[in-house]
Amino acid sequence: MTRSKPTLGAGLRRLVLFAGAWLVIAGTDPTSWIIGVPAVIAATWASLHLSRRAGGSPRLLAALAFVPFFLWQSLKGAFDVAWRVMRPRMHIAPGIHTYPLRLTNASARVVLLDTLSLLPGTLSADLRGDVLTVHALDAADGALLDADIARLERRIGALFGERRASVTIESEPKRADVPTGQDTDAAQA
Repeated sequence: MTRSKPTLGAGLRRLVLFAGAWLVIAGTDPTSWIIGVPAVIAATWASLHLSRRAGGSPRLLAALAFVPFFLWQSLKGAFDVAWRVMRPRMHIAPGIHTYPLRLTNASARVVLLDTLSLLPGTLSADLRGDVLTVHALDAADGALLDADIARLERRIGALFGERRASVTIESEPKRADVPTGQDTDAAQA
């Protein structure tokens, strides 16, 4: 992976961003800057040095298109989880599911893992090589879960300009499941 040298403009933008974040966290008390100034400088330095990878930043227009998609998926997921747990017989089948990733960009992979964890009903549990392990509230239908993750992977691939993830959405990823809670219950019965 190639590294690019950070620019002064990028450093200043991040410095202002972290200073703003400090204001939100600590308030307007001037004495808070005794800790805030070193924290903001350290955060800026770490941000510049840890994110200097080629292709590590999402494209602006794709990011703007991703926001409504993410909000809609979050809303759908929240209603789905509420519906499942509010019913007298909870319709859940928690389990672990593995998914073969197609994304190659490290930043895109991190965004995918974080986005999956933010969406209600799923949690990124592990990433080893190209295999993503997800804990899902309903892992009974692995094909449906694969399709949902593939759709999200395609969107995030577009954020980072990856075409590889988007062209394979039509083909079902190979399923490699670990038994779900429902399977375990059935085996014990």
